[in-house]
This record gives sequence, C-alpha cells and structure tokens, in this order.
Amino acid sequence: MHHGTGMKTKMAEKDIEQEEGAEQQEEIIDPPEIDSKYRRIILAAQRSKQIQRGANPRVALDPRKTKPTRIAMKEFDENKVNFSFDD
Repeated sequence: MHHGTGMKTKMAEKDIEQEEGAEQQEEIIDPPEIDSKYRRIILAAQRSKQIQRGANPRVALDPRKTKPTRIAMKEFDENKVNFSFDD
C-alpha cells in the first residue's frame, strides 16, 4: 500500500491462508515497533479488512460483538500480527 508520504507497509499476506489451512504451524511473531499514530492507523485498517474478509482474530474478542477495527487495534497492542515496512 502506498500513501502520499512515500510510506509503504506490508501486512503478512498469508494471514488468511494460514488460518484457513488445517495444518497450522506456530508462527513466530516479531513485528517492528510502530513509530507513529498515522502508521498504526494504516496498519489497523489493513488488518481490519483482513478480518472483514474472514481472517480469524488473534485476540480474545468476539467478532460478532466487536468491530473489526477494535479487534485489529488490540492485535497490534498485543503484538499478535506480523508486518514489515517497505520504505
């Protein structure tokens, strides 16, 4: 995803595929530190779209009662999602 500031972020594109697979290996999650509120919002929006498209939440929140954006923000608060920056 490219934004006017020249910043690119890349979510772990395998999230949905991995969660759909019956044989799931333990993923090592070691994301970089989120250095700005803007970047955090962009990442949460991308993860929220994945959740809306069927990705399983990685935190203990009921997706039927909690908005996808709130789930995504909590996932980032708890370092549950891998991502990288392509600057």
